[in-house]
Amino acid sequence: MARLPILVAPDPRLKLKAKRVEAVDDALRVLMNNMLETMYDAPGIGLAAPQVGASVRVVVIDISKDNEPKTPLRMINPEITWVSDEDNTYEEGCLSVPEHYADVVRPACVKVRYTDENSQTHELAADGLLATVVQHELDHLDGVLFVDHLTSLKRNMILRKLQKAGKSTAGVSL
Repeated sequence: MARLPILVAPDPRLKLKAKRVEAVDDALRVLMNNMLETMYDAPGIGLAAPQVGASVRVVVIDISKDNEPKTPLRMINPEITWVSDEDNTYEEGCLSVPEHYADVVRPACVKVRYTDENSQTHELAADGLLATVVQHELDHLDGVLFVDHLTSLKRNMILRKLQKAGKSTAGVSL
């Protein structure tokens, strides 16, 4: 497995709508395994393929705690089929928006249909943190970042800071 570079806002590739996956193959399985390694290393609890420069409808999620066995979800072509009327607010962050966090209001519960790495179709009912992470990662597939759910003032402030930080580290190799 390999650790992949994570795109950071305001990279324009993060705003593109990802393409539907037509076939599950070994290359896609390798991508998902590399995404999981990248996510665990970051560390994060979710990662969408567009965040690593792959414009396909694939996400990986694992909300297990550090002292628990890993329980990764690999979702191909996920789609939300139902959302609750009740909302929850979580403080969200994002590997593509490093070191910035904000409260985001989303439906408290969702159902999502997806294909797994073995071409099997599943429907998952999620609530709490998992529901938030699913919605956050699926947003990435449509070119939406969590900052897009904020007021324009807050969003622009965060994006300006990221742009300034990106310019100040340009040319520096780590």
